[in-house]
Amino acid sequence: MTSRLEPSVGVSAQVAPLIAPSILSADFAHLGRDIDAVSHADWIHVDVMDGHFVPNLSFGLPIAQAVARETQLPLDCHLMIDDPERWAPDYADFYSVTFHAEAVDDIDAAIALARTLRAAGTRAGISIKPKTPVDEVLAHLEEFDMVLVMSVEPGFGGQKFMPEVLTKVRALRQRADQIWGKETDDDSADGRCLIEIDGGISADTIASAAEAGVDVFVAGSAVYKADSPNTAIDELRENARAGYSPADRGSQHLAGHQR
Repeated sequence: MTSRLEPSVGVSAQVAPLIAPSILSADFAHLGRDIDAVSHADWIHVDVMDGHFVPNLSFGLPIAQAVARETQLPLDCHLMIDDPERWAPDYADFYSVTFHAEAVDDIDAAIALARTLRAAGTRAGISIKPKTPVDEVLAHLEEFDMVLVMSVEPGFGGQKFMPEVLTKVRALRQRADQIWGKETDDDSADGRCLIEIDGGISADTIASAAEAGVDVFVAGSAVYKADSPNTAIDELRENARAGYSPADRGSQHLAGHQR
């Protein structure tokens, strides 16, 4: 299993944007093959759904562990589940664990869970649905290693991108830059909070998300429905780079593999 603390074999420090294919769009009957097909990716995004928090059931910890055995890429685990305080720590061996703000009682509970995950050695992320305000997360941004902004309603792949969520991305980008500055080489536990987006990301939508300030882009259908998943990843990365302002974002270094 890829270490949550040390660099992955063969993976060098990355410069934003980071592309994280979602295996929710992979062929589960040939999951090892489809993981190998995205070797150009920066992370592997693992969507865990419980059929309660979202109206779909995907897979859980055993599949995530199996995926980790098939790749040296960091696993970015997105928990769309109820009661994350109980279940999220089980995923702490993976590089990043993100739970939903809507699945905990309040921001204090979210902070407590993030601190538990960080203490266990993983990156702690918080996700917000399209209709969830971002204000409380903004006020406590230092408590999280990543904020995942959902650009579709969570639960199913292949949905249409919701551009209105980019208002929240811009607010997060502005706050992150106020706290950490616009450029950093810091990939330590006290490094900047990354901004991730998930839902409807494609070659047509990724540049606008990048312009708003996203660091990490989750893409499912755009990668796995392409004739060549790796070519699709390369195109997504180039389109995202085109969306960044050279003056503001072009030299920002982000760690794709280190805590």
